This record gives sequence, structure tokens and C-alpha cells, in this order.
Amino acid sequence: MQKFYKNLSLWLIVALASLFLFHYCKQSPDRHHAVAYTEFLKKVDSGALTSVTIVDNTVSWKATDGTLQQTVVPLTSDALQRLLGKNVTVRAEASSQPPWFLLALLSWLPFLLLGVGWFFYSQKGGGQGGGGRVMAFGKSRARLINPEESKIKLDDVAGIDEAKDEVAEIIDFLKKPQKFVEAGARIPTGVLLYGEPGTGKTLLAKAIAGEAGVPFFSISGSNFVEMYVGIGASRVRDLFNEGKKKAPCIIFIDEIDAVGRHRSSGAGSGGNDEREQTLNQLLVEMDGFEANDHVIVIAATNRQDILDPALLRPGRFDRQVMVPLPDVGGREKILKVHARNTKIGEDVNWQTIAKGTPGFSGAQLASLVNEAALLMTRRNSRAITMEILEAAKDKVLMGAERRSLIITDREKRITACHEAGHTLVAWMLPGTDPVHKVTIIPRGRALGVTMQLPEEERNALDRTYLFHTLCTLLGGRIAEEIKFNQMTTGAGNDLDRVSDLARKMVCEWGMSEAVGPMTFRASNPLSSQPAQIMSEQTAMLIDSEVKKLVQSAYDTARLVVVDHQDILEALTTALVEQETITRTDIQAIVDQVGAR
Repeated sequence: MQKFYKNLSLWLIVALASLFLFHYCKQSPDRHHAVAYTEFLKKVDSGALTSVTIVDNTVSWKATDGTLQQTVVPLTSDALQRLLGKNVTVRAEASSQPPWFLLALLSWLPFLLLGVGWFFYSQKGGGQGGGGRVMAFGKSRARLINPEESKIKLDDVAGIDEAKDEVAEIIDFLKKPQKFVEAGARIPTGVLLYGEPGTGKTLLAKAIAGEAGVPFFSISGSNFVEMYVGIGASRVRDLFNEGKKKAPCIIFIDEIDAVGRHRSSGAGSGGNDEREQTLNQLLVEMDGFEANDHVIVIAATNRQDILDPALLRPGRFDRQVMVPLPDVGGREKILKVHARNTKIGEDVNWQTIAKGTPGFSGAQLASLVNEAALLMTRRNSRAITMEILEAAKDKVLMGAERRSLIITDREKRITACHEAGHTLVAWMLPGTDPVHKVTIIPRGRALGVTMQLPEEERNALDRTYLFHTLCTLLGGRIAEEIKFNQMTTGAGNDLDRVSDLARKMVCEWGMSEAVGPMTFRASNPLSSQPAQIMSEQTAMLIDSEVKKLVQSAYDTARLVVVDHQDILEALTTALVEQETITRTDIQAIVDQVGAR
């Protein structure tokens, strides 16, 4: 509608401009030569004038040479008597009036401009509930999705079956609320969806609304808080008032941690005080619902730990549903959902791709399928093949290839030796994740990558597995030291991961006998929990245990590399020649060297 009015205004301006142009072109007034009043009187007295035309105070005549001349006569002059005394023909005319449309426009133009400005300014209020009202700062900016517009169903959500079961009765209540009211059951006022980013929290909320066939109000937590005090609370009130008018409906607040953080213990000020007022109003609105309101609040966040406890208590967000990362079965279902609108080759094995993407969220899997579709287009292929999916998976996991990067032969061999060291240690130590692929083609910031994929899902990690992971990470650095007798910066990321993992083993998971089964939490500015107080002696003991653990892993990995230098050399040579080797190639190299 707003676009229609803009187009209408544009055509109105064009029409008026054309009308004015036509009017002035049609008039095409003649050019008159101005004559001084004294000169005009001389002409009258000399009898040079025979006929004149008077319009208001202007006298016009045609000279003997054919030119048009005119002069302005003062109001008190006796020019008329002189003209009549000389028998000059005098013709008086009324002054020409502007066209009626010009008079109307000049009369109503200010009011028209004010009206147009009022209309467009009021449209800036935007948002549901703000609907064209001026000064709509305090109106909700939630976007309303009507039932007929919501095309997402629960079948479009895969890989989170437990979370879908948790919200099933919410859908039943929205479809048949009277059944629950008659049974005396109180449906949860709010549902909090929390989990890692990209796991499908927003998609699940939309699917609930689409499945129930009810209006869906969607807004982000950051849209509540403004620089003006009281605006956030006003928007919360307006949002819930609009929700009650559309009941039964769903109000979805994405990233609720933007407004629902822990309130400070003292008096706030500025933006923090405004955020707390907004949170207080949200708490009041949620706790004030009656059974006949039929409004369900669904919120999503990946920072549940920083939410205010009053927001999580029963009566507000009664139900808290964790949306986890999908397991291998869930990943396979998600891949199939995102591949429904693409052409898939007969050789594609979704189970293999699912096993090769541990820890992937739903968003990452969607990105994988999209990358495969783009790669299929670039290769002019008719369908997505297994090879294309593997290439897309490598790009999502390790980054895009940088084949244009110029690497010297020595750097290439050092990189190959480094990756061969990782591969050798991971291959020889029991319980580690199998090596899937090794490449020395630069990807992202890395000059080479060793990819390990678990054979099965791991929900709990034991100390042996973690220790062997430390050994594998150190294998690349050790291989460089043994073969080239020097250290490079290529192991920087490995050492960072080793330090972080070893400290977690000691401080968080109690895997050090000297420190014991205790946790020691460091300060974290993103967490609401304060740092744990520890003595200097304890801090020194933790540092000592972390160093001892890393040194033990280093010695174990070095022993593996020294005992199998022939395999290390064969792997290095294969990487230099082929650039990329797979698990089958590694097995063949190990068997070939072992048979010598």
C-alpha cells in the first residue's frame, strides 16, 4: 500500500508539471519594450499615439516601426485626460487571471504537503501494532506471520526428534485449547529453546506455528531496547496486547539473552537500566497470563547460563527444551531434507556423508548441501555426485583450496613431513579416531590438514583417548624436529590446542592425580559465574601438572615417530608426490613398509 501511494504521488507531480508547461507554452506572451513615463507623455502631446490599451496601471501600444511598447502610469497621473484630449482611442482590459488549477494548487499546496509528509512519517512507525501511527517508538516491531503464510511444518525439521516430542503438546493445545481447559490442565506459559548455534531453534519455533495453524509473532530480543527510557517496556506491552488480540498465537523472541540477562545487584543506569525495565515488563506480562489467553511464548538462546533466574522459574518459561547437535542418524535425515529440491546422483551414500560430519549443526549441513549444489553448477554436472559432496564437505570442514599459493619445494616437504607425523601417531596409537584423509594443499590458513573422523559417536571422552589426542597433535612438531632438526611456525595451532586440552584435563575434568578430583574455574568475561579463588600454591601445582601431562604426551609421540621413521618417510614422499592421500593409501603404505 505504501508503494502504491509513492507511485501515485510521483504521477501526480508529473501531471502537474506537464499542465504548467502546457499553460505557459500556450500563453507565449509577446515581448514589450519598456518606455519611461516622461517619454510616454511627450508621445501623447506630440500626437504620435493613435490607439492604446490599458491593463491596470500599464499602458501598451504599437509603435510606427511595429514594435510593442508599454509604460507604467502612476495612479495619480492625468495621462487618461491627455489621451482623451488628443482623441486617442483608449481600450481598457482586465488583468489576466492565472488558470483555476494554479489558483487551487497555490491555495491547497501547503496543506497537501503537510498531509503527504504526515502520511510518510507515520509509516515509519512500522512493525505490527505500530501500523502507520506517528511517534510509534513504543510500538512493537514484531513481524506477524499469518497461518496461511507459514509453510514450515515439523516434517521440515529433522535430527532433533526429542525436542520435537517435547513441543508436541504445545501444538495440541494451540489446535484444541478447550480440551486442555476442560481437563483442568495448565499448558506451559513459555518454552525456552536452547542449544548450540545453528541447531534449528528458530526453525523449530516456526514449525510449531505452522503445524498448529496459528499466527506467529517474530521479534529479536535486541529490538526491544532503545536509547529512550521506557521504550522497551512499552514495546513489550504492545506486543503482548497484539498477541492477545490474535489468540491463540505464538510469540517468538529470538536471542532472548539480549534482554533477559542477569539483573545487576545495584541500581542500574543508562542502557542497562532500560534493559532491566524491559525485562521486568516481560516478567510481568508472562506471569500475568490467564488460562483463556491462549498465548504461548517461545524464546531461543545459545546462552542459557546468563539468563535471569526469574525468567526461568515455573510460571514463565515452564519448559526448557535443549536442541542438541544432531547425531549420525539425525545428520543423515537433515541432509536428506535439505537435498529434497536438488538432483542427487545414484552413487550418493548419505550415511557415509553423515558419518564424515561429526559435530556438524543443521546450519552447517545445509551449507554443505548448498556448496555441493554450487559446485555441481560450476562443473556443469547434471546431478550431485558422491565426489562433489566429498569436495563440498572438505571445503566446509577445512576451507577453500588455495592452489595459487606459491610454496617452495622445501616448505612443501616440511609440510608433508608435519602432516605425516600427525598421521603416523594417530595410526599407531590405539583408540584414536581413524585418519580419513591427509592433504598438503593449502586450505584456509593451514598449509596442510590431517582429517580424522570417528567411527562412532562419542558422548563421554576417557583419559586415554584425550591423552592420545595430545600425542597426535604433537606428532607433526616432533616429525619436523627429527627429520629437519628445527622447529617451524606450522605447529602453532597444534600447540594452542594441546595447551587448552591439557589445562581442561587438569582444571575441569579432574584427570590429574596431584590436583585431584577438583575443578578450578578461570575468569570468563562472557560468563555470569565469578572466577574461582585459588591460592598461589594451587596455581603453581596446576601449571606443573599441565606441563607434566604435555611432556608425557610429547615423549610418547616421539617414541612412536622414532620407532617408525621408515613409515614416516614413505608417507612424506607420498604426500609430496600426490598432495592428498586417503585412508586406503595410508593402509597400503603401512603394509608395504611392514612387509620389507
